[in-house]
Amino acid sequence: MLKFVLVLGVCAVFSAPRITFAESGFLPGMRVLPEAHNCYPYGGRYADRIDRALAAGLPLGIENDYGWYTDPATGHSRIILVHDKPYKGTEPGPREYFFEKVRPIAEEALKEGNRGNWPLITLNINDLRGSDPAFFKAVWDLLGEYEPWLCTAVKQPAPDPPVPLDVKPILVLGGGGNNETRFFYDEVPVGAKLRIFGQADAARPAGNFRRWINHSWRDVEPEGQPKAGEWTAEKAVRLKNLVDDAHKRGYWIRFYALNGHPAAQSLTDGLSPGYNFGSLEAVQIRWQAAIEAGVDFIATDQCAELSKFLDAKRKSER
Repeated sequence: MLKFVLVLGVCAVFSAPRITFAESGFLPGMRVLPEAHNCYPYGGRYADRIDRALAAGLPLGIENDYGWYTDPATGHSRIILVHDKPYKGTEPGPREYFFEKVRPIAEEALKEGNRGNWPLITLNINDLRGSDPAFFKAVWDLLGEYEPWLCTAVKQPAPDPPVPLDVKPILVLGGGGNNETRFFYDEVPVGAKLRIFGQADAARPAGNFRRWINHSWRDVEPEGQPKAGEWTAEKAVRLKNLVDDAHKRGYWIRFYALNGHPAAQSLTDGLSPGYNFGSLEAVQIRWQAAIEAGVDFIATDQCAELSKFLDAKRKSER
């Protein structure tokens, strides 16, 4: 299946003394993966997004955003997949939409035991849209139900340096806010397993919990995708510097979101217009730059197209 190894990125990783936390699986800079951006229904539409993403091939990333809905009639609260308020309560939950959907993949992978391309799926839930502590507790408990499928790391005594992951078919990435830190890290006892890995900034080295950095593409092209203009050497250097700095500090790095399609496709397929370079040719130039720079996760609404682009590049370099 899809696997893309960047020699320069690997060299940068192994030259950095801080990076010792993964003896298997992928280190920062070792793989470039497509990530299915906002891979969940909007307003009852586009329910097949996860099927389209999985059909693009593995390994890949999948982004789900979680909200916390309380039924006014019963007072019962549950996690739902959402983008904008108001919530209706008819939105699917992560158990049925994601975890049970990928059960055959996870269980077959564990049965075969071929860890060479694990994690097969990186679930990104960095947008947890709520502040109720019960919400974060529910997310932690949900991940606990599927822990045998998940990449984990044993929490160490302070200062808790990065340790090797116990690599499994699914890796979960989350945000780095106060509630995420409290429920997904601070309250986890020393010696217990971390199930989800938090977001950080590049100002500090990676830790056992904080293992990835999230960037808007505006950090590369500040004018934004629809007004980006020509790709330039200056932009390429800006991108490469961000990636190299993240990798040297031990982080995976993600950029969102890189689309290129006719404007009308936003209406018919739910593609994000604010992230649209306007044509497949224009976005492929950025995909190529991201690949060459060693970006770990390239978020896009066009996961199938990016997967084909990556696969073609891999075949051409054999």
